[in-house]
Amino acid sequence: MSAGNIATDVAPADAAAVLLLREIDITALAALLARYDLQLALVADGAPIPGSYWGEPEAGIVGSVVHARADTPVHSLLHEAAHLIVLPPQRRAAVHTDATDSIEEEDAVCVLQSLLGGALPGVGGARVLADMDAWGYTFRLGSAQAYVEHDAASAWAWLQARGLVDAGYRLQLPRASA
Repeated sequence: MSAGNIATDVAPADAAAVLLLREIDITALAALLARYDLQLALVADGAPIPGSYWGEPEAGIVGSVVHARADTPVHSLLHEAAHLIVLPPQRRAAVHTDATDSIEEEDAVCVLQSLLGGALPGVGGARVLADMDAWGYTFRLGSAQAYVEHDAASAWAWLQARGLVDAGYRLQLPRASA
């Protein structure tokens, strides 16, 4: 059975507490995405976000580009970026809005987004997990953190088989381009 993660299409009342893109180092975020051959495209305030599955302010994906606004939650951007990261480059080109092709992938992406948060200064994996809960993701064990720590063995194995985490469940970052 999967983790049962569900993102809502309407932000819950406590969503105002989640970390937004405007509150983090955009240069560090763009550099992290670039290590995975992804691009960050910032959209003007109030403008539609291309490729947003749930609608604004959620991040969107089109090809190898992650689209977001200043009011996009960081966890949303990392989730969508993680969908692209797990795909082979040839499959990325065809992505528009929805990249998931399995429950296993979706579960692994939920783990990966927290690891990506841990690679960003001023964000951290714990914050990403807490924001997932605040935004309305749901998990069998009651929280994103409980899922990652106690119920995600198959997701960890999925990520490890693809070289995205090591045997110690640490994120394996690709080398930075020169």
